[in-house]
Amino acid sequence: MSRPAFSRLPAAVDLPLLLQALAAIGEDDWHGHFNSAYYAGDWSGVALISAADALTELAPGRGEPLLRAPWLRDVRWQQGLRDLSLEIVCARLLRLGPGGRIHEHRDYDLGEPDADLRLHIPLLSPPQVDFLLDGQRMPLAAGECWFLDLSRPHRVDNRDTRARIHLVLDCRPGAWLEQAIIDGLATTPLPKPGQDTFAQFQALVASDPQLCKSLQGVQDNEAFIARTLELAAERGLAFTREDLRAAMRDGRRQWNEQWSA
Repeated sequence: MSRPAFSRLPAAVDLPLLLQALAAIGEDDWHGHFNSAYYAGDWSGVALISAADALTELAPGRGEPLLRAPWLRDVRWQQGLRDLSLEIVCARLLRLGPGGRIHEHRDYDLGEPDADLRLHIPLLSPPQVDFLLDGQRMPLAAGECWFLDLSRPHRVDNRDTRARIHLVLDCRPGAWLEQAIIDGLATTPLPKPGQDTFAQFQALVASDPQLCKSLQGVQDNEAFIARTLELAAERGLAFTREDLRAAMRDGRRQWNEQWSA
């Protein structure tokens, strides 16, 4: 069985204990993410475990894993993950502040043969945060543990007034983890129909000939985006220019794949 794009693992973490450890992290411990071109707003992190040869503690590397100060001084990080049989080579806290956006990108290194597997454990997960993987919204809830294949296109938009904080683990492939990913597929929740406001608008366009006609005559991309946002707002549906641009890029990609198959 090939590895899926995502899976909510049937594994428990001690969320209250991890939140206690998170509360002990000082504001001075947070540092801006090294991929500054990939985001807008506050995308920052705290290294718990990182490679010895990494350019910064938050950056990837291939050297020996080093236990950083926040991990060493607070045993609650290890205790909170005690039921997960993992070989962790990198552990980071990643924070996306209110209004922050991580632009669509791919972590190509995670798609290489024998690459590490990346797990996301949401610690603070406000409702108005959209994490899209291959254009599909991931319903990530606090205390859950998710495998995400981030070599695929993904992006995050925090429209909430509170920060989103995930504990992100890069782990070596192993028998327990591979089986947990497979076992999790049966209970992995998918977004409910209509949960994504852009998907709702797409459905409206498909079912309303007049609405469809009002967009068909708009040739210029920027004018099309502006008109789409205007029509969506009139119907109480809010999404952003970047949401629409990403959907347009994805549509072109699917079209190209269909004709090159």
